[in-house]
Formats: sequence, structure tokens, C-alpha cells
Amino acid sequence: MPTESLVATYDLLLTNGVVWTPGGPVETSVGVRDGRIVAIGETGDAGETIDCTGLTVLPGVIDSQVHFREPGLEAKEDLESGSRAAVLGGVVAVFEMPNTKPNTDSEAAIHDKLARAEDRMWCDHAFYVGATSANAELLGELERLPGTAGVKIFMGASTGDLLVSEDSELARVLAHGRRRVAIHAEDEPRMQARLGERVAGDPMSHPVWRDDESAMLATQRILRLARAARRPIHILHVTTPAELEYISRNKDIATCEVTPQHLTLAGEDAYPRLGTYAQMNPPIRSGAHRDGLWHWLNQGVPDVLGSDHAPHTKEEKAKPYPDSPSGMPGVQTLLPLMLNHVAHGRLSLQRLVELTSAGPQRVFGMTAKGRIAAGYDADFTLVDLKAKWTIEDDWLASRCGWSPFTGMEITGKPVATIIRGRTVMQDGALAAKAIGRPIRFDSASWE
Repeated sequence: MPTESLVATYDLLLTNGVVWTPGGPVETSVGVRDGRIVAIGETGDAGETIDCTGLTVLPGVIDSQVHFREPGLEAKEDLESGSRAAVLGGVVAVFEMPNTKPNTDSEAAIHDKLARAEDRMWCDHAFYVGATSANAELLGELERLPGTAGVKIFMGASTGDLLVSEDSELARVLAHGRRRVAIHAEDEPRMQARLGERVAGDPMSHPVWRDDESAMLATQRILRLARAARRPIHILHVTTPAELEYISRNKDIATCEVTPQHLTLAGEDAYPRLGTYAQMNPPIRSGAHRDGLWHWLNQGVPDVLGSDHAPHTKEEKAKPYPDSPSGMPGVQTLLPLMLNHVAHGRLSLQRLVELTSAGPQRVFGMTAKGRIAAGYDADFTLVDLKAKWTIEDDWLASRCGWSPFTGMEITGKPVATIIRGRTVMQDGALAAKAIGRPIRFDSASWE
């Protein structure tokens, strides 16, 4: 007797889109059940169907470096507003940084952030624990806590008071734990010695003070210490081509990140036009530096893109340099900026997918995220590659209320953000409630 064919039933079915699968772009459908991808290229009944005609379906974009400022600095940002900006920009998951008040440097602080995030964060999330000289011996335990992205080291002072600058203390931190450690690599002794290079009222002196050598010295030091400790590291927001060339010879132990800001802005234009609003750490450098970053990006050296979303209020940024704080918002503009670079031929869509989904998954060992494949979380970022639009203040969700990219004309736009099969943003409108949950990690490699 012929068997009766069974019609698949899905919670969500994406149809008629160009889907970016592990094998490349395919015009196909994706079926979702219970928050997971269960079928590619099959049809059936679905509780919800989204017609993706004219759209590209990317694996959900992951931003592995944001500062959402909660607790203690909520005038700048909080977990709700920062994650709302994230999903409006097409981001499905973030790693949030520990330089809050108090610092996120203990088990209690991690639990506090997870509790604050529940039912308030729009996207999935994990929190870094900040390394200090006081908690070095505890980091092996802290990095294993559920919802923890790993350990973050500030080698150079930035916003907040987390700082581990001496080789002996860095070695202690690296000796405890097994997961990849994220590094802010600027050399504190050199920057202290060069404080006189800052010119009052002139933010163009910021990259003179925090110069190329400050970055390179720190990168060389941490790589030497990491190799001695046999500890993998991840160097954040690399700003000099020389560092990327050096890291390319140490890929067995080091991964690295570049930011859209450093790939888009050039100091010669940014500081005269934006003043202290262009000030961040490490600094926006010259157009030659920017072009050099692109060279090494196209050589395949950077592993991920992170926004280093680091908002401050307009009142704070309006202070004269160097009293003005360093940092700028970026989580909402990460994908639009990079889609614009794709549209202008500077970057392939394949490389963008690697940097924003597959790359973060590979570097950090996230469970079931980072690709469109059966069994993975149903995380999708739907984009219109041909949409032409302008970044305006009324689109921005960050509490700080500004962006260095306001007024920029963009080609390519995120039009929907889907997290574990649930649409949290579509055509600029948010869902009824936030559904973000802690990210899970594959612990097999660091047991």
C-alpha cells in the first residue's frame, strides 16, 4: 500500500529569499520549529510565513563587543536601550563588556547582569568578566559561569577603572582558565609617558598620544605572554596595519577584531568634522591606516567585526579635549556600514557573513549559532542589499542620542531581525516584548 505523505508543519517558514547557507547563497526556503532550523529547501504548513522576495537572508549578525553601561552608567545606555538598538540594526546577539559601576568582576556581578537582562534585553547576550589583579586566581571558575563570554583584559586605561598593565599581573591572569581571553591592547606605560602629547582643545592629538607604537607594544607583549601561558587570546579593535601583519604570523594562538568605525572613518576628515565625537580608544587614525586595515581584511586576517559600541552623553562629549570621554555608539550602525561597503565593492557578502556570524561562532565556541543549518538556532538577519537610505537621528535607539554617521547615505539595510524563530524587528517596528536569552557555549574545548 502506498504510504501517506506527511506535510511538514513549521512555526515559521521563510520563502523566496536568497538564503546564505554554509555552501553559499541559494534561493530557497527555511523551516523553523521550536526555535531551531529544521529544514532548508522544503515547504509545508506554517504558523507564520514571511515572503522574502527581493531580500537576502543572512545568518543572524553577532556583535562580540558592546558596552551597554549597566549598572551604574545608565545615563549613557542600559541593557534595554542598547539591545533595542542592536535588533533595529539587525544584530541577534551581543557580548557585553565589564567596565560598569561596579565592575563586572565577580560571580555576583555576572548573576546581577543576567538578572537585569531577563525580559529586558531584546537580543541574546553574554557578559564578559573583567580581569583584575585581585580576581586573577578566580578567573578559571568565573569564565565557566553560564552566560559568561569569557575574560576581558584592559592593558591600557579606557572608560572605567579595569586595568591590568604589568607583565607579571598579565601572566597571572592568563595562567588561570582555558577560554580565549579578549584583550584591549594599548601599552599603559608608554601612554603615561606620552601624556604631554595631548593638546588641550585639539582631539587630533588623541592618536598622537595613543600612537601606533602604544598599540604595537601591547600586542607584542600580550602575544609573548599568551604563548608562554599557552593561552588563546583575541585582540580587540585593531587599528594599525602593522599589528595585523604581526598577528598574521601568530594565528595559532591569536584571533582579532576590527571595527566598522576604523574601516570607515579617517582622522584627517573625522576630527575636523566631528571633534571629540570622533574620539575613541584605540583612536581613529589616518586614511592610510584605514586603507591598511582593508588590505589585511582582504588578506583574511581579522576574524570578526565588533562595533565597540561605547556611548557617552552629548554633554560629556561636548567637553573640551582631553576632558571629553573616549567612545562612540556603533551597534545599530555596524551592519548598515558594512552593507554599504559591500555595495561599493570593498567587501564581499561572503566575507561579511564570515566576520559577523561564522567567525564569532568559531572564535568563541557558541552553541548552535552562526550559520543557517539544520539544528542551529533560527537566527536570521534579513537585508535589502539595494535599499538606499540615510542614517537619521530619529532611527537611532541608543540612549546617548547621537552617532558619528548621522547624515550618511547608505546602500543596504537590515529589514528584519529574527531570534530563535521569533521576529523581534520588522521594517523598523519592534515586537511586543523583549525575548533575549543568555548565549550557550560549547564547553568541551575548555573543560
